[in-house]
Amino acid sequence: MDQPILKATGLSKKYGDNVVFHNIDIAVEQGDIIVIIGPSGTGKSTLLRCLNLLTKADSGKIWLDGTEITAPGHSEDEVRQHIGMVFQNFLLFNHLTALGNVMLGLTKVRHLPREQAREKALSELNRVGLADRAGHYPGQLSGGQQQRVAIARALAMDPRVMLFDEPTSALDPELIGEVLEVMRQLAMQKMTMLVVTHEMGFAREVANRIIFMEKGSIVEEGAPNELFLRPKFERTREFLWKITELYGHKKE
Repeated sequence: MDQPILKATGLSKKYGDNVVFHNIDIAVEQGDIIVIIGPSGTGKSTLLRCLNLLTKADSGKIWLDGTEITAPGHSEDEVRQHIGMVFQNFLLFNHLTALGNVMLGLTKVRHLPREQAREKALSELNRVGLADRAGHYPGQLSGGQQQRVAIARALAMDPRVMLFDEPTSALDPELIGEVLEVMRQLAMQKMTMLVVTHEMGFAREVANRIIFMEKGSIVEEGAPNELFLRPKFERTREFLWKITELYGHKKE
């Protein structure tokens, strides 16, 4: 079997006396769509930030394509070209157009010639259905459109893995679907993804693996139907019942 694209072992993080997560092991294979679920405050978002080195783990190791990226001297900027991340709150530059936001990393990080960067950025905006909004500034775009620009910006770097940190949590309900549809299309294109979300319908439909975290640990993981229909632990069952009731999805 081929080695995982992304692998972490013994990953731990704490702030003072607060243990965010402890001794996490995770392996991400080519084409995996892994959805991480669990109560708020259990370390899901921090785990994603540690995986692309935005936050430094206190212990443990991370490998990308067999190379240890937590080794001393490894370039964090280079790692983030290969592990894209989409945040809850878009983080677009308001003084740049959609096109300018997507081009920025291509010119500043990858040092592509401006015309080549423009062509690539337009291609990625088209991929998320926003080619006709290339000249619009973030303030002229809906929240869903801004998040799709953020996805295009991450995709423009041709990442090996995409991390999504609750990408729809800041959106009005009617705008959630357009972002999830882009993510479904990426899944169909075999993009490797780790997604933290409360969108259980999306998780059941798209994921090939669900990870349930609580109190900084992985409680249970498995295929969507296993976790949703036959969870091994009562705590998993309780959480899924509450979350499906809260977000209005039918429980089978």
